[in-house]
Order: sequence, then structure tokens, then C-alpha cells
Amino acid sequence: MQTVNFGALLEPGLHTIWGLEYKQWPEEFSQIFDVESISGRNFIEDQSLTGFGTVPVKDQYKGIDYDTAYQGYTKRYTFVVYGLGFKVSRELFEDDMYRKIATLPKALNRSVKHTVEQDAMNVLNRAYNNAYVGADGKELCASDHPLEGGGTFSNRLDVSADLDITSFEQALIDIGGYVDGRGLKIAAKPKRLIVHPNDAWQAEKILKSAQTPGTANNDYNPAVNVLPSGYVVMHWLTDGDAWFVQTDVPNGLKFFWRRSPEFGKDNDFDAEVAKFKTTYRIDVGWTEPRNIHGSPGA
Repeated sequence: MQTVNFGALLEPGLHTIWGLEYKQWPEEFSQIFDVESISGRNFIEDQSLTGFGTVPVKDQYKGIDYDTAYQGYTKRYTFVVYGLGFKVSRELFEDDMYRKIATLPKALNRSVKHTVEQDAMNVLNRAYNNAYVGADGKELCASDHPLEGGGTFSNRLDVSADLDITSFEQALIDIGGYVDGRGLKIAAKPKRLIVHPNDAWQAEKILKSAQTPGTANNDYNPAVNVLPSGYVVMHWLTDGDAWFVQTDVPNGLKFFWRRSPEFGKDNDFDAEVAKFKTTYRIDVGWTEPRNIHGSPGA
């Protein structure tokens, strides 16, 4: 960055310089991701392990049946370095009459926050894209996640639908039918609703209306207080009608800091150029698909 490109900052008469003072959304990804800091590793892995199947009847004088557990799927998280910087000539720094160049390091911080939110939310943005698969070889929200002991399970609506009281009810019914790797029922409970800003009002009506929303009757709304964490609006979701129910099943959406954002500066002695940079190291993804149930919308 040189004076030739920023002539307006070198002359008097500017009333306002805009574009750097925008407010930012509070951090969102940490509301739905398990966030951990990791040290001393290039990668880490999660491993699934099953229990046993149902217990058969034992006939008299017969030996007992023996079962085996299964080592299932392995999820690897490999930490990637991100970095961005800018350079400023000494002349531009000295001649900037409005001292705006000196505030640009704050813009690096904004870029970091935006990129982190974007990368985290891409886990959900790609939830129905079979080009982005998890440890079991399926996308996050799939109708045929393979079970380690045979068979499959689904964590998406059979018929994709926009968010309303009926589709929300079906999602809760589906979650109540979740099974483990051997096909045994598990007590998965819905925890929170995750929506795009387009569905914020709809989520409010579904979860907080005293009567059943979208109908002319006065039936009690069973969705009130059904989610202990309510709903959250994620501004980095890209599909306006996709929505998700997060469950209490652990090891779902994961975000790992291998190195938190670091900001630094240096000078090129001969060229008299100031250099500013930021770097950080992360990986983000999902391990357990039962943590999420979703619909891409109608």
C-alpha cells in the first residue's frame, strides 16, 4: 500500500471516511460447536466403538452365545494454518492526515473472526453435500448412515420440508428413534434449533406461541419449552430455508484451536515498509452424526 493508491487520505477536506466502523455479530459458532484447544499434535483422531446386540434366549444345556464389539469409524482432524497480512509504505503512514491507516490492523481481526465463523458454519452448509463426508463415508445429514453392526440410520427428514410446526414435530419423532451402532435404541434428546436469519421469526413462533402456531384453533402448543437451549440464529448459514435440530448426543460438531490468532508486525529496513500479519491454526468438522438432525428445506 503506497501513497499513489490512497490520495484521498493525503489531502484535507474529507468529512467522513467510512467502511471500517461496522459492528460485528457476537461470536456464534461456539454456541453449537464443542471448542477445544489442542497442543503438541499435527492431527488428532476420534474412534467409534460399539457395544453388543440384544440378548438371546439361552436354552437349557446349551452354551451361552458370545458377541463381539466393533471398532468402527475413525475421524481425523488435521490442523491447517491460516494467514493474512498487509504492507504499508512509510510515506503513506506518515502522510495519512486522518490516521486511518494506523487502524487497519483492526481490520485483520475482523477478517479472522469472519473466516472462523464461515469455516465453522460450512460444516452445516455442506451437511447435504456428498462431496463432504465424515468418518462413515456419508455427508453429515444423510438417510443412510451405516451402522457398525449392519444396517443404517437417518438423521434427516424423509421428505425435505421448510421449518413449520409439522416438520419440527417430525424431526423430534425421528430423533426419538435414533439407535446406536448395534441398532439398540438410545435416549437422544433434542437440545436446540439452528436456523438461518430467514427462519428466526418462524422459530420464535414455533417455540414460544402459547397455542399451536399456524392454525385457527386454541390447542396447547407442545413445542413450548421442548428445547432446553431454545433456538439460535446463525448468520453464516448460506441456505435460507435449511434448518437443524441439535441433540444432546456428545461428540458432534467440533472446533479445534491448534494455535489461537496471533497478530504481529515488522519492518523492512531497506524499503522502509511496515508489515502487519495474523496467523492461526484450526480444524473444524463433525464426528457423531446423531448430534444433528436436519432438513435442507422444501
